[in-house]
Amino acid sequence: MQEVPELKAGAFCWIELGTSDNEAAKNFYSQLFGWEFQDSPMGPDMVYTILKLGGKDVGGLYKLMPDMVAQGIPPHWLSYVLVTGADETVEKAKAAGATILNGPMDVPNTGRMAVIKDPTDAVFAIWEPKEHKGGGVFNLPGALTWNELGTRDTAKAGEFYSNVFGWTKEPLPQSPVEYTIFKNGDRGNGGMYKITPEMGPVPPHWLAYFAVDDCDAKVQKVTELGGSVMKPAEDIPGVGRFAILNDPQGAAFAIIKLENPPE
Repeated sequence: MQEVPELKAGAFCWIELGTSDNEAAKNFYSQLFGWEFQDSPMGPDMVYTILKLGGKDVGGLYKLMPDMVAQGIPPHWLSYVLVTGADETVEKAKAAGATILNGPMDVPNTGRMAVIKDPTDAVFAIWEPKEHKGGGVFNLPGALTWNELGTRDTAKAGEFYSNVFGWTKEPLPQSPVEYTIFKNGDRGNGGMYKITPEMGPVPPHWLAYFAVDDCDAKVQKVTELGGSVMKPAEDIPGVGRFAILNDPQGAAFAIIKLENPPE
């Protein structure tokens, strides 16, 4: 297992699924990625599930609260960025044009978090760790390996994330579409592309990518398990083979078989 003992501030550190049916989602992802589960009561009506791969934490899962459903929030994956101070980051994000959707608030004994909508309407979260540092394994099959921002205003979004997290921006060479790599220090941390009219009514979003050892086999498995394909498997020259999928409850995610997985 590839462990990441000390993630740097500004790195994506956690992934979390809010779903309409937590038991069905657990069944789907256990068969797809081999995840195990550890349930923890989080109050009278909520259970928070830690997703595990080979005994290491991969992410979290919970059932959407009735008030979230009433607001029209669909099943979704939420990507968390590691910060040293949640309150300070929230103020910085607000000053840079973001909307704070939730928090900052404490998660008892584990950390402090907030959910933020960037100035181009893509949603992400921040995590100030206490006892829980974030994921314990990345980049191996079944684990988070990449996060990608789809936005209608790449200039505004790029400026926002640079201001808030200090990310630098690099164009992806030889890409068939304009694609920006966000770097956190010297490490690639995520990507960004522009949503074009030809793509249809795609809302601005962050998309989580999970590493796989066989993209086409996993796409077939998703359909067998009741999920659906948003974008069929396709090669990215020099990078790998990827597909964009929906789980049976409708949450979007991506998979990728990387040619050269990061160390």
